[in-house]
Amino acid sequence: MPLVYQQNINVTTKLGVWHIAEGKDFFLQQVPLQRQITHPRKQLQHLAGRYLLKELYPDFPYELIRIADTRRPFLENEAYHFSISHCGDYAAVMVSSTQRVGVDVELVTKKVAIVKHKFLSDKEQEMILLIENVAIEFLYDTMFTTAWSIKESLYKWYGEGEIDFIEHLHIDKIILTGNGGIAHCMVFKKSPVYLLVHILFFNNNCISWVVS
Repeated sequence: MPLVYQQNINVTTKLGVWHIAEGKDFFLQQVPLQRQITHPRKQLQHLAGRYLLKELYPDFPYELIRIADTRRPFLENEAYHFSISHCGDYAAVMVSSTQRVGVDVELVTKKVAIVKHKFLSDKEQEMILLIENVAIEFLYDTMFTTAWSIKESLYKWYGEGEIDFIEHLHIDKIILTGNGGIAHCMVFKKSPVYLLVHILFFNNNCISWVVS
């Protein structure tokens, strides 16, 4: 299938989401498997992410991708900053030639709320519960999944590992607007950094991204 979502964030940064409906051979015509991945679904997700890099930037040197000790993919010459995420049948990619980026896609599920204490402070949990209409079960599950996605995108933006999701990644406020929203966040690692994380809901998924 073609892109289900694409946005030019700014003149040097692009975001794309791909619905994975193709078989492995479709992707292998354009990009190779670069790691030893045996699970068929994970193979498809891996290939779709790299295919999407080429879809957004045809000159992207995917063959030069390296994997850091933190499992973050990167280019040694930093010709592009990029972030890849996949969940179920979706792959999301964000690429910039000038700025650090982080992207995450998550399927909305009840399971996240069960472990919310592992990645959200008490203050953050209270903030989420006070969001308008959050008592509705669907929105309750959506918001805790969204909070997890926000912190994942912040973690990927930071990119250097050794991050505690409660201690170092703070969500101060989430503002919902239609099928998306914005989260005001702080990263407390080294020196504090204020970041806006953008949110989009589609097909029972949440995607969040940050660029700075």
